[in-house]
Amino acid sequence: MDILNLSESTDTIILAVIIILAALIPYIFSLVNKEKKIRKLYRNAVDEGTDKPLLQHPIFDLAACIGCGVCTEVCPEGRVLGVINGKVAIVNGARCVGHGECARHCPVGAIKIGLGDISIREDIPKLSADFETSVPGIYIAGELGGLALIRNAIEQGVKVVDAIAAKAAATKQKENILIIGAGPAGIAAALQCVKKKLNYRIIDQEFPGGTILNYPRRKLTLVQKVHLPLYGEMSKQTYSKEDLLELWDEMIDKYEIKIQTMQKLESITPLEKGYAVKTNQATFQAEQIILALGRRGIPRKLGVPGEALTKVMYKLIDTSSYTHNKLLVVGGGDSAVEAAMGLAHQTGNQVTISYRKENFFRLKKRNNDAIQSALKLKEVQVIFSSTVKEILEDKVILVQAGKEIELQNDYTFIFAGGVLPFKLLESIGISFGKVVESQL
Repeated sequence: MDILNLSESTDTIILAVIIILAALIPYIFSLVNKEKKIRKLYRNAVDEGTDKPLLQHPIFDLAACIGCGVCTEVCPEGRVLGVINGKVAIVNGARCVGHGECARHCPVGAIKIGLGDISIREDIPKLSADFETSVPGIYIAGELGGLALIRNAIEQGVKVVDAIAAKAAATKQKENILIIGAGPAGIAAALQCVKKKLNYRIIDQEFPGGTILNYPRRKLTLVQKVHLPLYGEMSKQTYSKEDLLELWDEMIDKYEIKIQTMQKLESITPLEKGYAVKTNQATFQAEQIILALGRRGIPRKLGVPGEALTKVMYKLIDTSSYTHNKLLVVGGGDSAVEAAMGLAHQTGNQVTISYRKENFFRLKKRNNDAIQSALKLKEVQVIFSSTVKEILEDKVILVQAGKEIELQNDYTFIFAGGVLPFKLLESIGISFGKVVESQL
């Protein structure tokens, strides 16, 4: 009887082991295969130069990381993170825009958002905890300091004004403030000046909105909860481009924000007290300067014949203005792809993208998915490894593999990036190097 019971117990244990193995082995294989795919994605990113983040990004405490993978699933930009050897790693850093969802959802608090070691980078200015540059009285708020996102820009604009106000109160100095840039950081700074009854003025090379002006029509922008001075909490997760521009205009009108547009910054010269700021139209004097310029800079030109034609543009304000046209979009970044997709959805348009590289990379996941779908449906044509040779009144000539391609063309949109104002910053003595980290 005991032998029979022992035999039954052994059979039960063996059966249990078989059941466990039947469930466990496929799971282990799935993990192995998943990691292989992640490693392949990482190698591809390295080959394409997209493995490194451009601005703020996740910084990991690997000793605390438990490899649960939650952070990889909540990222709104897709496959930015992956679990390799049981620990989280950045797989495609160029897609990261620092939303911070990974940090907020990490169950063990092993992630924070910052800039890491940027001491050797030439595009990040050195800032104090109050966002003051190495030149006293000149501050930076927003993307120019290396941190993206509208929420960061608004918060920094407010903090800079608070720092200036506190310093002015302590030293009884003048707080005459010139805000250069009317994007989210500049508008927030101006509203905080109104709130604190400080003397200020905004100038901008275009119109209020900043980088938002260049977004395609109806594009949704992740803001997250943030407090806008004199308005209150912007509590929605997303706002359309039109919603945000309408909000800025409403605040500008309501509080009679002192703003002068079409003022292209040319130089900043130190005076005995304060600075003289020269634009293409006027010269301003201020004791305190807030640079809220963003990182879009002046549109970079191709330098080809015909680029001065009126049909050539460097930003797209409203896609609905273009119907039944033959359109060329030059560039392969997010702005170019978003513009091409917006134009392709308008009635009768034929849209072609010319991109100098052999494939798209550094695209946000939603943009990559959208353009791949459009290519399959033949809604957009892409000519990879091509450059613009000449732009004519009714056509554009491209060069691909040494051969010319002639396209009938009504309008050409060039998205070749911008010339950032780093030389100007260096000319007034602003140094570059390690900065404070974002506290998200």
